Amino acid sequence: MASISSTDDTLLEVRNLKKYFPIKGGFLRRTVAEVRAVDDVSFTIKRGETLGLVGESGCGKTTTGRTILRLERATAGEVVFEGQDVMRASGRTLKALRRDMQIIFQDPYASLDPRITIGESVAEGLVIHGIGTPAERRERVREVLAKVGLSASHMTRFPHEFSGGQRQRIGIARALIMEPKLIVCDEPVSALDVSIQSQVLNLLRSLQREFGLTYLFIAHNLAVVEHISDRVGVMYLGKMVELATSEELFREPLHPYTKALISAIPNPNPFAKRERIVLQGDVPSPINPPSGCRFHPRCWIARSICKEQEPVFEEKRKGHWVACHFAGQF
Repeated sequence: MASISSTDDTLLEVRNLKKYFPIKGGFLRRTVAEVRAVDDVSFTIKRGETLGLVGESGCGKTTTGRTILRLERATAGEVVFEGQDVMRASGRTLKALRRDMQIIFQDPYASLDPRITIGESVAEGLVIHGIGTPAERRERVREVLAKVGLSASHMTRFPHEFSGGQRQRIGIARALIMEPKLIVCDEPVSALDVSIQSQVLNLLRSLQREFGLTYLFIAHNLAVVEHISDRVGVMYLGKMVELATSEELFREPLHPYTKALISAIPNPNPFAKRERIVLQGDVPSPINPPSGCRFHPRCWIARSICKEQEPVFEEKRKGHWVACHFAGQF
């Protein structure tokens, strides 16, 4: 894979990241196969930008985000955050990194402890890191809840007393209270009603401008990603297949998989005509991925070389990376 170079304003650099999950079998529970959830993924995120990460369910985008934060142990590769190697960090160094790298989970119901109040839940990070006195922590919680559209009266309530949209605002407050530099947004609006989705997206953009936040925004809804992202990376079966600015990717995709995804975005204009590309077959198993290009069994422009040789993820245009032998030739 060609190397994606970092610059002075790079906050996060991911190099050849791999995460394989072992499959145990037999009487001795030996490893008989591996699920290649993330397989040689590289990208960078600049300070203050939003990088969208999209793909079908099971493509490895959530595992990528969790591995970056060390919630999952990487099989191989490097993650560099502000010059520090996240994969090798331990002890106080890792604890300090966790303050700067937070996550908003997908499920606003499962991500909150039902046994403790919202005030305690939001303040938990401050307690773990020994930040402030109890009175200072309570005041900080009030401030952060106000930033996400909730009031101080909510501090004494429990998660079951809130709607899904309110719970996701609480999840945002939990990440925000640590004053992080990077937030991994793991499908933060996919479990919400459409009307609430726009409110949460606008809140995330407002907080980004106010606090200078950097987002890795993981989603499967391309319309949402187009709305919020500066750049977009497309994943398929554990691989990054395309990476470009949001404007260029949606205007002129170079990978056939990206083109198929974009063709599926609903158009609000009932009279507009758009070529709908329906992919044939199912996503292959990440346990035994196809040889060559992993997309070739479903690709309408695939040729013999696609079955035999894996395409290199390379820069076809300035800032536009793609892994395809016939990029743009559809």
